[in-house]
Amino acid sequence: MKFAYGPGVQIPADRYPKVFMTVPPALPKLRQQLILAVLMMCSLLIWLDNTVLSTTLETLADPVRGLGADPGQLQWATGSYTLAFATLMFTAGALGDRFGHRTVFSTGLVIFAGSSLWAAYASDAGQLIAARAAMGVGSALITPAMMAILMWTFTGPARAAAIGVFSTSAGVGMAAGPVLAGFLLDHFWWGSVFLVNAPVAALALAGLAVLVPNFRSPTLRPLDPAGMFLSISGLVALAYGLIRAGQVAEWSRTDVWAPILVGLALLTVFVLVELRLKAPSFDPRLFAQRTFGGGNVALGLLLFGVAAITFYNAFYLQGALGFSPMKAGLATIPTAVGALMAAPLASRLVRRLSLRRVAVPALTMAALTMGGYGFLGLHTPLVWIEILLLIQGLSIGTVIGPMTAAFINDLPLEQAGAGSAVTNTVRQTGSVIGIAVGGTIMSIMYRRAIEPSLEGAPAAVQAQARISAEQARHIATATHRPALAQAADDAFIHAMHVGAGWIAVFALLAAAVLLLTLPAAEKKKDLMPEPNYEEARSSA
Repeated sequence: MKFAYGPGVQIPADRYPKVFMTVPPALPKLRQQLILAVLMMCSLLIWLDNTVLSTTLETLADPVRGLGADPGQLQWATGSYTLAFATLMFTAGALGDRFGHRTVFSTGLVIFAGSSLWAAYASDAGQLIAARAAMGVGSALITPAMMAILMWTFTGPARAAAIGVFSTSAGVGMAAGPVLAGFLLDHFWWGSVFLVNAPVAALALAGLAVLVPNFRSPTLRPLDPAGMFLSISGLVALAYGLIRAGQVAEWSRTDVWAPILVGLALLTVFVLVELRLKAPSFDPRLFAQRTFGGGNVALGLLLFGVAAITFYNAFYLQGALGFSPMKAGLATIPTAVGALMAAPLASRLVRRLSLRRVAVPALTMAALTMGGYGFLGLHTPLVWIEILLLIQGLSIGTVIGPMTAAFINDLPLEQAGAGSAVTNTVRQTGSVIGIAVGGTIMSIMYRRAIEPSLEGAPAAVQAQARISAEQARHIATATHRPALAQAADDAFIHAMHVGAGWIAVFALLAAAVLLLTLPAAEKKKDLMPEPNYEEARSSA
């Protein structure tokens, strides 16, 4: 049998005849290290942007310090970024194959920096939502190109070390993002959390131009414009209907159920179209494999819960408890610390036990911590909140890494790239729907709970207080109604308790899916082997 060789790997040439047609020359070590620094800077930028917004939501809702955004607008400000990122990322990888990953990377950075400036100086919530969607487009172009350049730059043992160093940027971003946002909000205006992206992006662009060759794959993946249009329009329609339900507090209106049905129909057509393609960007056939399909459904449900409970936590800490942005940012650090501590420990546990014995209990514990928000109140000691967040981080960190690695490892090597695209898309889609559903539950329950306290108040006061607890507190202060502010806090806590219960149900459903789909005893093989990153030369 003939073999095609790459650095540190040999694969039967009849299986991968084109993967190693082009092997780039080895770059000097100093240049490799500088390229890694540029990539880490960009990864940190993306992770910081993913986390700073949650700390900024309460300020954006304030009519004086922010934009006076209602809960639906804040859901869109968060979800529009994730929606654009989820639906464009696999297309961005194919664009990098055709036009060069540095070209696509640079384009993404320009879009990201420009839309960050737009977001920083947005004059209303609509502009902010549009700017956040554009930032998602930039991130979608950046992320696949980052990984592709990393794979092309490093080979052999150096690649594994580079990936390990590169991955630390995610943890740093998770931990530092809320604290950075808190510092900026305490000292500057809310737009500063987006403005800081611009100089970092400019520095990264200079590094790309000077240091990074314009790597491109010898094997071009087909573009999928029909799939991209159907997935984007389907998710937008579905999210619109779900968020609209929270704004009008009922499900029977045409502008609620019609978009939901249209969105579901478009997503169904998207799946049918992808099934007819020989090389789909999103391959639904992979869901027929029990472990991969069930595991990704569970991951999607978990990220649904994580996005929704994070949305609640932002308003709970700063709104109901009155924390400053900095204090709220510091209070969320245990979640990131727990996730970072759990990741390496989970890998060892999976090797010693099995994925099912590790992931199912951890996912169950994550669900219980989400349900634990149902016991938090206006006078809960901070130490109990921190313990809850730490356990939540430990549980989530124990689940996501080992599950993702094991599911990809369960696929044949030629399907690893497609499997990675499916997993990333499912995770981001779960986040989008989680924000939409979680925020809608909170809005509906808040409005029902605040209604009895509005009897006898002027019509203008009633209208503003129904929008959100933030708006109610503002009008209560302006009209000297302390009882209304207290009622708004109580109504929010009630809404959070109800929402947390439903979120816990979805997360428990994820644990049940894992229990049913993961094998009781895996074959004796390493579930967490050293990944074969060489394939990224054609499908990073």
